[in-house]
Amino acid sequence: MREGSDEVGRSPRGASAWLLAFTLAFAATGCAGKRAVPDLHQAREQVEGYIDSGRYSADCAAVAAQAREYLDHRAPQVKKPAAVFDVDETSLSNWPAYRVNGWARITAGPCDLQSGPCGLRTWQGMAQSKAIGSTLELARHARGLGVAVFFITGRPASLREATERNLRAEGYEWERVILLPEGGSFKSAADFKAPERRKLTEEGYTILLTIGDQQSDLSGGYAERTFKLPNPVYFLP
Repeated sequence: MREGSDEVGRSPRGASAWLLAFTLAFAATGCAGKRAVPDLHQAREQVEGYIDSGRYSADCAAVAAQAREYLDHRAPQVKKPAAVFDVDETSLSNWPAYRVNGWARITAGPCDLQSGPCGLRTWQGMAQSKAIGSTLELARHARGLGVAVFFITGRPASLREATERNLRAEGYEWERVILLPEGGSFKSAADFKAPERRKLTEEGYTILLTIGDQQSDLSGGYAERTFKLPNPVYFLP
C-alpha cells in the first residue's frame, strides 16, 4: 500500500492524518531548508484553520458549481443520464471523528467523541455524519434534471443499513448505493469503483460525471467528466 494507507476494505496501520498538509507545506518551503517546515502541531492547526475558516466549504462549493453547470448542459442531450457520487468527504463529512483523533485516520475500535479515540467504522455505523451542503444541492439538482444518482463507496457491505439511513436522513435520494462486496479488498479505490461504473454503462446509463475527494474515486474512466473535491486530511490510493 502506498502513502501510509492500507488497501481499500482493510484497516489502516495508523495513516498520518496530517500527511497531505505536511507534504504540501514541505513542498512550499523547498528542499534547501531556508524555512522551517511545520511540525505536527502546526500541520494540525493548518488543517483546522482551512476547515473552520469556511475556505474548505467554499472550495467544495466551487467544484460543485462546475459540476452543476456541466449537468445543465449535458443532461437534456442524453437519454439515460447518470451521476456517480462518492460518500465519505464527498457526500457526508466525517470531520467530527477525525477532529477528536487529532486528524488521524483510525479505522477500527470504539468511538468516543468527547475524548477520543473514535474508530471510523464505528462512527459511520452511528449514522451521524452531516451532508456536505454543496454536494447535497448538486445531487438534488441532478435528480431534478432527470439524472439518476448513484453512490459508490469504499465502505464495507456491513455498513449498508447505516449508510443508507444516514444519507436518507441528510436529504439524499438515489437509484442505488454500491458498497464494497463482502470480504472485498482492493489495492486502489479505482480498482473497485471503475468496474462498478462500467457496469452502470452496460445497463445503458451515460455517466455524465463522477465526483469524489480522492483521485482514486475518479480514475479508471466510464464517466464523461470528473470533479475532485478538496481533502486536507488524508490520501487514499
